Amino acid sequence: MTRKISWFTAMLMGLLPLAHAAPEPGPAAQGMGIVQPADAVMAAAPAAAPAQIQPAETQPIAAAETQPVAAADTQPVAAPVRNSELAFTNVAPPPGSFKLQGTSPNGQIEFGVRSDELVTQAVLHLSYRPSPALLPTLSHFKVYLNDELVGLVTITPEQLGKESQAAVNIDPRFISDFNRVRFELVGHYSNVCENPANSAIWLDIGKESRLDLTLQKLPLKNDLSDFPEPFFDHRDNRPLQLPMIFASAPNLGEQHAAALLASWFGVQAQWRGQSFPVLYNQLPQQQHAVVFATNDRRPDFLKDYPPVEKPTVEIISQPDNPYQKMLLVLGRNDDDLLTAVKGIAQGDMLLRGQSSTVEQVKQLAARQPYDAPNWVRTDRATKFSELQQYENQLQADGIQPSSVSLTLNLPPDLFLVRARGIKMDLAYRYTSPLQNDGSRLAVNLNNQFMQDYPLQVKEDNGKQLLHIPLVQALQDSSASLTIPALRLGVVNQLRFDFDYATTVIGGSSDGRCETVTPVAHHVVVDGNSTIDLTGYRHYLEMPSLRAFANAGFPFSRLADLAQTLVLVNPQPQADQVSALLNALGNIGAQTGFPALNVQISDDWSKAKTADADLLMIGTIPADLREDSRINLLVERAKSWVDKPVRQSVLDDADTPVGDRTAASRTTIISDGPMAAIIGFQSPFNQQRSVVALLADSPRAYQLLNNALLDSGKRAAIYGSAAIIRESGVNSLRVGDSYFVGHLPWWERLWHALASHPVLMALFAVVVVLLVALMVWRLMRLVTRRRLGNEDDE
Repeated sequence: MTRKISWFTAMLMGLLPLAHAAPEPGPAAQGMGIVQPADAVMAAAPAAAPAQIQPAETQPIAAAETQPVAAADTQPVAAPVRNSELAFTNVAPPPGSFKLQGTSPNGQIEFGVRSDELVTQAVLHLSYRPSPALLPTLSHFKVYLNDELVGLVTITPEQLGKESQAAVNIDPRFISDFNRVRFELVGHYSNVCENPANSAIWLDIGKESRLDLTLQKLPLKNDLSDFPEPFFDHRDNRPLQLPMIFASAPNLGEQHAAALLASWFGVQAQWRGQSFPVLYNQLPQQQHAVVFATNDRRPDFLKDYPPVEKPTVEIISQPDNPYQKMLLVLGRNDDDLLTAVKGIAQGDMLLRGQSSTVEQVKQLAARQPYDAPNWVRTDRATKFSELQQYENQLQADGIQPSSVSLTLNLPPDLFLVRARGIKMDLAYRYTSPLQNDGSRLAVNLNNQFMQDYPLQVKEDNGKQLLHIPLVQALQDSSASLTIPALRLGVVNQLRFDFDYATTVIGGSSDGRCETVTPVAHHVVVDGNSTIDLTGYRHYLEMPSLRAFANAGFPFSRLADLAQTLVLVNPQPQADQVSALLNALGNIGAQTGFPALNVQISDDWSKAKTADADLLMIGTIPADLREDSRINLLVERAKSWVDKPVRQSVLDDADTPVGDRTAASRTTIISDGPMAAIIGFQSPFNQQRSVVALLADSPRAYQLLNNALLDSGKRAAIYGSAAIIRESGVNSLRVGDSYFVGHLPWWERLWHALASHPVLMALFAVVVVLLVALMVWRLMRLVTRRRLGNEDDE
């Protein structure tokens, strides 16, 4: 019996492998599909199992793209790899270098990693110079990544006082989405009785240092719940570059939808900068992209895509690259495209899944003038917490705490001439110094000192009422040595420096060493502190290209561009459409709100009847070319420019009218690329302005777009005309000026006389004489009446 059971058991054991062999391929193929991209699964699946090659129902486009990958020898798409070099000039605080000292031994850089990338290798290349007074070997500096010690650099005798290099390999496993690399100096100049505040303890890390990263692309799910990723990733500090694709030259509806979406992406990009290359009927190389398509107008790679019944937003992989995504903005017609984009701009947090349809977008309240989210409010006092851009921005720690800074973005037409100052209610907290030793809080505006307050040994919090003296943004002013001349512009930096006095530590006369361990200080600027800009009028001399380049003014007066009319060409080239998108994206980044109500037209006659500021892209219509207020015109290969009698290097709003008068006109025929930005008063409305973005070639449009993207070149744009060439930007203030906004007549009179002291003196003499004459006549009248009464008696 036992033998029979053993024999039967052996038969079962022998059949078990055969029983498990048949169903294995199905689950194996299914598991491989979860790990690998969809295209790789199609290529690896056997030809006898067509069900594994069929596209998912949520990706109709895949049905048209499966034929080329059906061949047996098709290989999976390799994950793209790129190398990134993060120079300290870009990732370190200005100016891009560090000076580590005994009382301030720390410095840091910050960088992020996109959600669709993985760091596979990281090497930190450091260029540094140590103090010659440091003790070698005993002195060193540490390298931390996210507070984990990842490197240690020892200072050798050969390196003292000399430029040195070091390479630190960083384990990529410690790298996360947001990363902070911190350097800490451990410096010694003596074996006994050291003073940490000794000026001999220092180490400079140069701006030539860099962090080299090798990044590999990761496959992403087609899911809108992470939107705007991967099209915009807030971890990526590089300028946003997002191609936008059309079937052919876009019509007005498509341009309108793309311009609105570009302004929304500009809001997301903020300070990074943004550009939107335009492609017709083709996909970009190794980039995510946005595709606009209606049921009747589609790129060829979407020709088999099923028609949609509602405004639709969908994310899919590109046909030839599963690592790059496409954001499809779909609709039955142009109105549906605009509705879909408004759904993105107003309800992006509701997007989820692979595809979402937009049922309705309703605006409940109209925007008010000067209510841009990025601007300091002018209708009430603004709290510092409302200006805060990141967590813990208003506090600092350390033996010598770093500066606390805030950015103040003001409306360009805020009239601050002869204002007493801006009222700022400042509250702050700090750890008390050991003694009343001269420690103080210094307040600076735009790197100019304003006021200081002592940091005393006390328990209560410091509170001060501060008035900021002002000078109008575009005016130069001389100042005495006792009153600082401050220039308040569109973008301003308010900085608080908590300077603690350092206790000197050293030996006593009898040879004993007295040491005190330095204590780190903690300082906080209260978020309830306020700055008050209420009560100031809006009045600005135009044209002012600086206001346009840095704040999008006058179009940004209403954050949604409700009183802006953009005039474009009927059959625009791709570069012209890109210029439109870049301009609207730039305005969105400056205001912090998308251009929901901007008007776009290719009918130049609308400019005559529309009560709106005009933004022209590409060319100026024929009926405006002869207007005397247009100072520059660029066409194809011909340019003419008016130059004033006297041209100032700086943008000075107080330039005499005679110096602005055109003294010469030059016409030059040239083949080189050239672009221009010009501003002038609208010939149809005295309170409206015209800004024209002009270029004569594709390369000229690149120069134009780069000038609007580059903060350094934007700073060189001012006046009424800015000429952009390969060598840079040249600006002119020439021709007649005009004013926009409202100012009572007595304030306008005072403003006009204030810039002409001789006329003011004459006016004052005339007023005094008139008053004296009136008093004299009144006295004579009183005398006559008195004498007449005496005669009657």
